[in-house]
Amino acid sequence: MIFIHGLWLHASSWQPWIDLFRKAGYDPSAPGWPGDPDTVDEARANPEGIADHGIDDVVAHYAEIISALPAKPILIGHSFGGMIAQKLLGQDLAAATVAIDAAQIKGVLPLPLSALRATLPVFKNPRNKHRAVSLTAEQFRYAFGNAVTAEESQQLFETWTIPAPGKPLFEAAAANFDPHSPAAVNTNNELRGPLLLITGGKDHTVPESVTRATLKQYRHSEAVTDILDFPDRAHSLTIDSGWRDVADASLTWLRAHGL
Repeated sequence: MIFIHGLWLHASSWQPWIDLFRKAGYDPSAPGWPGDPDTVDEARANPEGIADHGIDDVVAHYAEIISALPAKPILIGHSFGGMIAQKLLGQDLAAATVAIDAAQIKGVLPLPLSALRATLPVFKNPRNKHRAVSLTAEQFRYAFGNAVTAEESQQLFETWTIPAPGKPLFEAAAANFDPHSPAAVNTNNELRGPLLLITGGKDHTVPESVTRATLKQYRHSEAVTDILDFPDRAHSLTIDSGWRDVADASLTWLRAHGL
């Protein structure tokens, strides 16, 4: 089992999930994106190592990790990690995928104003495509922590946030105009493993409308594709005080499919 983080969160933010799933009998790990240092402090001190990695770079990075495993892993991804996990599932490199508040894939048309505001720290400067961009505490509060208290949002910001490459956001934004977009996913694959899409009803960064539009992209495949809604949750749902509800739901779904 591999956990894949998204933008602005360090891989170590998955540690409570790793502990839970290990106790449940899985063999989990959470390798970072290419260029990610081992710790949050190192990532903040060396943003240049994180910069300029695009979607294809990240997919290739995890595909290489998967190639060294004895069997196809289960993938659990959040935000852009959810998009990466879907791409790997579409390439038949995963046994199953749970995509939590996953970034929009090619073909998804809704572009809510809240998502534009959440990503404005990157898009306000075209040069950010090749840079690593950090969020302020206020920006994190809007993009991630709007469904928790201000105090909890601040704590999550201080504990887990790191700079993130701007390139994946620029690639996703241009996906529907690029016939060879790296944000394209093989949604028609009939032989892939099961997919669960999880959405937070209060998510500003990946609103529910985006996840439901993603679900429609899979309508031509007979492979299992399910959706689960947490109406009162926002983009911090994998790391905030309610993470266990999301993790338990993921675990229950996996077991229901014999995984």
